[in-house]
Amino acid sequence: MVETTTHLDEYRSVLVNHPLYNKIDSIDAIQRFMETHVFAVWDFMSLLKRLQLELTCASIPWIPVGNPTTRRLINEIVFGEESDIDENGKAVSHFELYLRAMEDIGANTSAITTFINQLQQGKKWGNALVNSGASQAAIQFVRQTMICVEQAPIHVVAGVFTYGREDLIPDMFISIVRELSEKGHSGAQTLVYYLERHIEIDGDEHGPMALQMIDELCNGDLTKKQEAVHAAKQALESRIELWDAIADTL
Repeated sequence: MVETTTHLDEYRSVLVNHPLYNKIDSIDAIQRFMETHVFAVWDFMSLLKRLQLELTCASIPWIPVGNPTTRRLINEIVFGEESDIDENGKAVSHFELYLRAMEDIGANTSAITTFINQLQQGKKWGNALVNSGASQAAIQFVRQTMICVEQAPIHVVAGVFTYGREDLIPDMFISIVRELSEKGHSGAQTLVYYLERHIEIDGDEHGPMALQMIDELCNGDLTKKQEAVHAAKQALESRIELWDAIADTL
């Protein structure tokens, strides 16, 4: 069967309407969710950095690389993800902001901080992941992402990035977190800011620009487009498995 982007809609629908969200009804449940989800927040950056390395010039001497629209897309997203501002106007990456939200809400950050510390010490990501104490669900999810990052051709990475890693957290979840914050759970305020900031900076430009990036990289090659869509489907299936695993713990 020829897979098209319309075949991805059912997977996105499963994620947005996943029963996991009905189980997130307390601070404790949010803590459990964040302790695993943080690894998906982290590995998104590796997808983005692979695209930045190949679709922009990240070497000296500088030369213009690729399509200027694609360069702008990648650089804008890197800027927003790696050096945004927090609620006090101070520079922060979204990953670091998420970690702060975890700390504020009382989630356990030991697994993700152990993982990052080992990476900073030069350990290979696979070994660092196993040694971190992360859940098996998180380990499996990150492994699939990182294999794509390291081994897949760039059009496949772009497919996973564009179709498989867009914002899949529904408004319902944001409403739950906001309600908990309004009820006096001060620790939820940073998470509310993180979620709302993600929506704000994403805007309406990145989606069309990302689709243009796919068209550029596939360059009319239907096989490449199929490969990009198939990889995105696998990424969405992996996220569903991650959501299933988190739901089983709640």
